[in-house]
Amino acid sequence: MPPQPILDVAALDCSRVLYTHDQIYQFLPQKHEFAQLDGIIHIDTVHHVAAGFREVRVDEWWCRGHMPGKPIFPGVLMMECGAQLAAFVQHQFFPMEDGSFLGFGGVDACKFRGAVIPPARIILVGKLVEARKRRFICEIQGYVDGSIVFEALINGMPLKM
Repeated sequence: MPPQPILDVAALDCSRVLYTHDQIYQFLPQKHEFAQLDGIIHIDTVHHVAAGFREVRVDEWWCRGHMPGKPIFPGVLMMECGAQLAAFVQHQFFPMEDGSFLGFGGVDACKFRGAVIPPARIILVGKLVEARKRRFICEIQGYVDGSIVFEALINGMPLKM
């Protein structure tokens, strides 16, 4: 059974971008092919929720080899998108001041519920679950065309650059 939505993705306005790709990666260390978020479209400071999106294109580096002739967005890249949204949530609500960044610490309760076939826009929603000095947990949900395609609890830990 699918989880309760963190928020109503149908109500999100993808044309109202709060943080562009370039603005997101002023905070996050990923670059080039691994900068996975294209925009942040929602921030709720009361409930510690954020939403962003990624445009999944047919000309991406992974398409040639991940199911040749019928590319499917890899689950590991869905997790990377979710981890980067979790890092953005952490930075927005509990920024680290010692030069650290949120590194991937693990994933729990992960379920894939649908395939992402390019071209597609995946909407990512993240909600803070736990914030401690050495651990940050964010519930993540991914949607395409209003249907959930994955869910997970992303665990992060502080790492030094």
